[in-house]
Amino acid sequence: MSLESDVTDLWHRYQEGLTAEDATDEDAAVLADFLAALEAGDVRAAEPDGTGGGVTDRWAVNEWVKQGILLNFGLQTTEAREYGGVTYHDVLPLRETADIGERGSRNTPDGTTIRRGAYVGGDAIMMSPSFVNIGAYVGGGTLVDSCDTVGSCAQIGADVKLGANTLIGGVLEPVEDSPVIIEDGVSLGAGCRVTSGFAVGENSVVGENTLLTPRIPVYDLVEEEVIYGELPAERRAFARYVESSVGEEDLIPGAAYKPAVVATDIETETLEATEREDALRE
Repeated sequence: MSLESDVTDLWHRYQEGLTAEDATDEDAAVLADFLAALEAGDVRAAEPDGTGGGVTDRWAVNEWVKQGILLNFGLQTTEAREYGGVTYHDVLPLRETADIGERGSRNTPDGTTIRRGAYVGGDAIMMSPSFVNIGAYVGGGTLVDSCDTVGSCAQIGADVKLGANTLIGGVLEPVEDSPVIIEDGVSLGAGCRVTSGFAVGENSVVGENTLLTPRIPVYDLVEEEVIYGELPAERRAFARYVESSVGEEDLIPGAAYKPAVVATDIETETLEATEREDALRE
């Protein structure tokens, strides 16, 4: 049987009432093999399938992978664990990181936390403090800066720059929902928030403190349309406020405004400003 079929079978048994106390050593072995496959990058919560015109349309969710992640919470018990002289309580240990160094990636001490089941590609950099959760995929050459969080199942492409204090939200349930997707070459300014399965197209540059979520409109001035849930490829995006109909309520004096995102063509100066020093990769 394949890993996918093993996980799917275990999921069905879990749905029928299997508990952590009832799980066998064979079940534990399936969960361990699954975590190892995630950490090796062999399986992913979502993958580009080459179809569709929009950013989200180009990605397919692997529901069985998200089921496997949920099984690691449902069929494992919380216990005291030790790491770096610190005792913590969780259902999962932290990830071993020897393979990350072997791929040429770096993580600074005192605060770079990688949970089991997370993948970090070669030539990546993780600054402390930062956190990468189970099921997340961080592509090669990507910078995860200080105070960044990469949530469960988030898919971060290659050569991405996550500015300091950036939040990439996690999406586990429902299992059919797409996770947050940041495609190759994207640069997110400091303080950005990307949540609820929003997708950022390749080589886009997002200004500081921009909130990207499916509930906030993106005014794409390139195609002259308003879109939700994704930022097209090769855009320069920044936060703005637009008038809201809430302002018509008697309880609210004066005009009311709601957050929005404006997307324009990337300018040469913008690209030059986001280029990283080659010395960071040496």
